Amino acid sequence: MKPPYKDFYEHNVDDASFLWILRSVKIEQPHYNAHEIYDLEQRIEARLDGLMTALEPAWQACEEALACQQSGEVFTAMVTAVRSHDSGKIKTAVDIGLENALATPGLISAMGWLPEALAAPWIERFLNSKDMAHQYLGLAACSVRRQNPGEYLTQALQHGDCRQHEKHYCRALRLSGELRRQNDLPALQQAIHDDNENIRFQATWSAVLLGHLASVPHLHNFVFNAGPYQHRAIQLAFRLLPVEQAREWIGTLSEDESQTRAVIKATGALGDPHAIHWLIGKMQAPGLAKLAGEAFTTITGIDLQTHQLVLETPHNITAIDPADDNDNDNEMDMDDNMDGDSSDQDDDENLPTPDPEKVAALWRRQSPHYIMGQRYFRGQPINATHLQAILTSGTQRQRHAAALELALLNKSDMPLPNTRARIPA
Repeated sequence: MKPPYKDFYEHNVDDASFLWILRSVKIEQPHYNAHEIYDLEQRIEARLDGLMTALEPAWQACEEALACQQSGEVFTAMVTAVRSHDSGKIKTAVDIGLENALATPGLISAMGWLPEALAAPWIERFLNSKDMAHQYLGLAACSVRRQNPGEYLTQALQHGDCRQHEKHYCRALRLSGELRRQNDLPALQQAIHDDNENIRFQATWSAVLLGHLASVPHLHNFVFNAGPYQHRAIQLAFRLLPVEQAREWIGTLSEDESQTRAVIKATGALGDPHAIHWLIGKMQAPGLAKLAGEAFTTITGIDLQTHQLVLETPHNITAIDPADDNDNDNEMDMDDNMDGDSSDQDDDENLPTPDPEKVAALWRRQSPHYIMGQRYFRGQPINATHLQAILTSGTQRQRHAAALELALLNKSDMPLPNTRARIPA
């Protein structure tokens, strides 16, 4: 005989897991803002709260769901387990989450979701474990929460044992940049010259984020080679390069027709209105129109839909095959959904299709208000007040860019804002 209310708990597990997957998609999309993400998170929390009304049948439903070893189910089980204060349940969720790399994002995300009072003791326990997989989980949880693990991170960057575990070492390098720990710069500079591409990139990215501009040229190869790090390299490099040098890089990159999408992204990140006419021209190409429209808005702040600059009957847009699109981060950035990537989502799917003629007409009227050669973001020269406003109320892609700009603008040790983290109430 089925236990009473079993369906209720199974339903809550299924719903929480599915909604978490939905959230993991929406945090990378161009048409969702922080308020909408928060509403979705409240729905997830309601399902998780429902599981706490009777722990035993709730955990039984979680255990049954864990059999599929999927991220959403691992997220739900881990949150429930930690809230139960039952180390056996926690061990079950952790073991399954670490056993399958595809399930690990849910495990890390759960550690970011939980309140500090519940998460902190387990993060400390993971960091102090002799198991490198547990230590990695602790580092990843610190990354999501922007929590400084102190001396542990210093040792991880310097000791040979940690450097022998690539995934662990890369996460440590990345966390150093996210936290903007200036004292770690010597360790980062050493890692920049490592033979391993993953290590080189994470070290370079973090060193640049710490304000070490001499490391920017080390991003060159990542910018010019289509691969797992190109998108992140573009987003960082073109926000720091002098405008003239950035134009030279873009000019060289544009000589390769297969890199046109990368050129458009670089143009948007640079923010120089000098490129607007070129972007309008790209709006006439079916496979590039939406991306060019997004770059136009990123620079000018002119919303295509608000200003009725959208084609009423969009021409057929050539779908971008995720296998051919190298804008997505690699496994080092897909390992937790609270700081992940767009995975196999089509970058352009939810962008409006611009009307090139209407955009050109409006730009003829608006262009005198912009200074060629000056960097703009969403219609304003780069400034902290504007960036903070976008961080609060912008769409997700706008928030990601604003967070990076804000960190680069702030020369202190202010951590890089995590725009994929749970929205505070």
